[in-house]
Amino acid sequence: MAGIEKAVFTNMCMVTDGCGNVLVQDRADANWPGIVFPGGHVEPGEPFTAAVIREVFEETGITVENPRLCGVKQFPLDDGTRYVVLLYKADRFSGAVRSSAEGEARWTPLASLRQCRLAESFDAMLKVFCSDTRGEVCWDSETEDWKFL
Repeated sequence: MAGIEKAVFTNMCMVTDGCGNVLVQDRADANWPGIVFPGGHVEPGEPFTAAVIREVFEETGITVENPRLCGVKQFPLDDGTRYVVLLYKADRFSGAVRSSAEGEARWTPLASLRQCRLAESFDAMLKVFCSDTRGEVCWDSETEDWKFL
C-alpha cells in the first residue's frame, strides 16, 4: 500500500536540573556504548509522551513531568525500516537518580558534555537538543553524513 512504511519509534529526553546539569546515562550496551540522554523504545500502541516518561524512569529512577517534544532524529535501517527517535526536554521531575542495567545514570554539566565519551551520533542529536532553530536531524545517504533541518 502506498504511503505506508515500516518504522521503529524510540525516544530520548534531555532532563535539566536548573543548575546547568543534564541527566546522562553511560550505556552498558557494547553495540552502542557511551554517554547519552535516557530513553528507549516505544511499545506498540503506547503514546509517545507516556513512553518517554516510562523509559526515563526505568533507566534512571527519575519521573519527568510534562516532557516537551523538541525534535526528531531519523535514519534508515539496512532493511529499509525507518528508525525514528523522538527528542524531548524536561525540566520538572521527581525522584532520586539510580543506575540500571542500561548503564550508569548521573548528573553532568551540559557545558562539559562534549568532552565526554559520547555514543555514536549523539553529538548530532545534541545539536538539535541545544538549538532553537534545528528541529530534525536525518541521515543523508548521498553525503553519508547527518543533515539538519
